Amino acid sequence: MREVATGEDEQVATSERALGGSLEEQRAIRSAKVDALRRSGVDPYPDRFERTATSAELRARYEGLDADQATGQVERVAGRVLLVRRMGKLQFLTLRDVDGPIQLFVSKAVIGEEGFAAVADLDLGDWAGAEGEVVTTKTGELSVKATAVTLLAKALRPLPDKWRGLSDLDTRFRQRYVDLIVNEEARRVFEVRHAVVAAFRRVLDAEGFVEVETPVLHLEAGGATARPFATRHNALDADMYLRIAPELHLKRLVVGGMERVYEIGRVFRNEGLSPRHNPEFTMLEVYQALGNHEDMMRLTERLIAGAAEAARGTLLIDGVDLTPPWPRRRVSDLVAEHTGHELTVHTPLHEARAVCDALEVGYEDYWGAGRLLYTVFDKRVEEHLDGPVFAYEYPAEVSPLAKPNAADPDVVDRFELFVAGREVANAYSELNDPVRQRAMFEAEVALAEQGDPEAQRTVDEDYLRALEFGLPPTGGLGVGIDRVTMLMAGVPSIREVILFPALRPESGSGSAVEVGQVGQVGQVGQVGQVGQGDGEAQ
Repeated sequence: MREVATGEDEQVATSERALGGSLEEQRAIRSAKVDALRRSGVDPYPDRFERTATSAELRARYEGLDADQATGQVERVAGRVLLVRRMGKLQFLTLRDVDGPIQLFVSKAVIGEEGFAAVADLDLGDWAGAEGEVVTTKTGELSVKATAVTLLAKALRPLPDKWRGLSDLDTRFRQRYVDLIVNEEARRVFEVRHAVVAAFRRVLDAEGFVEVETPVLHLEAGGATARPFATRHNALDADMYLRIAPELHLKRLVVGGMERVYEIGRVFRNEGLSPRHNPEFTMLEVYQALGNHEDMMRLTERLIAGAAEAARGTLLIDGVDLTPPWPRRRVSDLVAEHTGHELTVHTPLHEARAVCDALEVGYEDYWGAGRLLYTVFDKRVEEHLDGPVFAYEYPAEVSPLAKPNAADPDVVDRFELFVAGREVANAYSELNDPVRQRAMFEAEVALAEQGDPEAQRTVDEDYLRALEFGLPPTGGLGVGIDRVTMLMAGVPSIREVILFPALRPESGSGSAVEVGQVGQVGQVGQVGQVGQGDGEAQ
C-alpha cells in the first residue's frame, strides 16, 4: 500500500465545521445534509449494520503485521467519526468503537467518485460503518482500506473542540453521553466500576451465595437510619417509600432458609449532595446464616482485595495497601487518638456533652452518650482514617438492628471499614432476638416523635413476625459500590462514578454550558481533558 499521508502532505479539511459559528448555525448545516440525503434516497438513520470485528478484535486478529502490508482479508467495522484528514484523492478517518480507535483509509481510486464524495460529507460525531481490506500503512498502523462507507447515524450537534474539550463539571454530569464520547477518563472510570461489580459477584458466587432481588417500594422505611423518599401507590391506596436499604427483606429470606444471599441494587436516601453522597446510590448487601461480624470482616477483605486485583491489577491503590488482614480498632480508641478526648458509651452524659462542646460538634438534647460518641467519631475522626481499618464496637444506641456485645450490651458487634477517609462498608452480627428487636424499633419511633428525621417511624410488625419464626445467627454486610469505585478509580467525587448523578434542574431551555462549538476537523481526535475542581456546589 503506497497511498499514505505524510506530515507535509496532510491538510486539515475545511468545511462548515472548521469555520466555527453558533451551535444553531452548525445544527442547521447538518440538518440540511440530512434533508439532502433523504431527497437522494439515502436513509441517514439505517436500522442495522453487520459488523465483523471491533477495534480490539481487529488488532488481535492481525497482530504482528509488517508495515505497508495488504492482508487480502475483508472486515466490516463501525464507530463514531472522531478525526478526519483529507488531501486530494485520499481521506483518513478515525472511528472509535467500544474498544478503541480504527483507522479508515479511503482512496477515490478504490471507493469511486460518488463514495468518496459521501465520505467527504461526513461530519465529526457521525456514526459510520465501513467494509474493506485490512492493511498496514508505511508506518505500520493497522487500517481498513475502505471499499464502502455507510452513514449509520447523522450527528446534528458537533462535538466539543480540542482545546476546551468538555471540562465544565455540571455539563459533564448533565450531558454524560457527551462526556463519554470525548473524555477517555470518564470511560475508564466506568470500566473500573464494571470490574468492581463483576469481581464482587465472582467472589460471592464462588462461596455459594445466591443473588436475589427484593422490593424497592416499601410500606415502611427501615433497615437503616436515613430520611426516605415518600411516594403514593394509587392502586393500593397506600403511602410507600423508596427503600433506604434492602436489609429487612434479605433477612426475611434467611429466615425462610436461604442461608447465603446477596443483592446489588439501588437504594434511596432523601439527603443532601456532597463529594461522598448522592440521593440514590448502589449497595451490595450480603447475609450469611451461622456467621457473625467476624466472618463479615474476612469476607469484606476478600471482596475488596478481589475488586482491586480485577480493576487495577494490584493491591496497592494510590498509596493504600489493601493486602489483608487489616487493622481493627475500637471506635472509642480512635476518638481518643484523633481528638485527645476520652469518650465512651459509659461516659456520664454531662461529660460527653462537654467533649462535644469542646470539639464544636452539635447535638440534640435527647441524645445519649452513645450517640454523642458516634457523632464525634463521624464529624472529627472518620476523615483522618487512611486505612484500611475496621472500626468496631459501635454504640447500641445508633445500631438498632445489630446484636449487643456479650461482654458489654451498650455496644454492638458491628464494624465499619474506612479507606482513604471514607466509609466503604458497614456490617454486624444481626440482632435475631425478636423481643429486643421490638424494643429497639419502639425506641426508634420515640426518637422520631422527638423530631429525629432519620429515625424509623413505625414498628415493622411483619419483620418481627418473621423473627419469631427464628432467624439463625447471621452476619450481614453492606458495601457502597460507588465509594469502592471512587477508591479503585482514584477520583474524589461520587458524581464521577455514577453515570447520571443527581443535579439541580436546568434553568431555562438550555444547559449551563452549551456543548457544540468545534474547532478544526483535524484537531478533534484529541479532545477530552477531564476538568478539575470541587464541582460539588449546588
